[in-house]
Amino acid sequence: MATASIMEPPASQVTLLHRISNIVSSQLSLDEMLGEIVGLTVQVTECDACLVYLIERDTNEIVLRASQMPHQVDLGNIRLKVGEGVTGWVVEHHSVVALSENASSDKRFKRFQALIEDTYQAFLSVPLVNKGEVIGVINVHHREPHHHSPDEVSLLTFVGEQMGGAIAKSVLEEENARLQEETAEMRRQLETRKIVERAKGILQHRHSLTEEEAYLRLRNESRRLRRPMRELAEAIILSEDLSRKSESLS
Repeated sequence: MATASIMEPPASQVTLLHRISNIVSSQLSLDEMLGEIVGLTVQVTECDACLVYLIERDTNEIVLRASQMPHQVDLGNIRLKVGEGVTGWVVEHHSVVALSENASSDKRFKRFQALIEDTYQAFLSVPLVNKGEVIGVINVHHREPHHHSPDEVSLLTFVGEQMGGAIAKSVLEEENARLQEETAEMRRQLETRKIVERAKGILQHRHSLTEEEAYLRLRNESRRLRRPMRELAEAIILSEDLSRKSESLS
């Protein structure tokens, strides 16, 4: 019996594994999944604050994406370079940093005025990992000095390792959705440009206008009627098509 108990993982880790498994198999959005990471972290550490940063592929910057405290204005705007601050150090060295007190006195520490968390005493920073690659960081803050026990560090590292893959997948899905929307918007703009060009040509022919005069007439009419230029252009094209059809029937 003694051997079996040694081989069994801690109950807290089993509970965490079940919760993580449920999150990973869910259809949560990236923001929802990051919120779950914050919740897991609070459960494991009983911290006063938790911040989650992700590495942005386009810029290779470490960007604040989620927090326990409301930081809506700062999400996506607070950024670090790899190697900058404790957070950047964790990314660069693929390693954990645990500061039990006077965290801001650490030479690696970088303070942000917008983050009240940076005034807290204790700081634990753990990498989010996907297939051996650091994709982000989980930061834990305690207002008062706090000893980070080996179990606490181990459990949070476990969260970072288990959730990394799910987060990477969600990031990829978010990027794909953004690219699809950008592609669709480019198509809409190209379509609108073609429609406006055709309407300009009709106005030029009807009223003996230059290309610039036709455009100004279309733009001014759009402003006067407070209707999109595409909508007016479509109306001009429809009117022209109906006129031609009428002429062909007479």
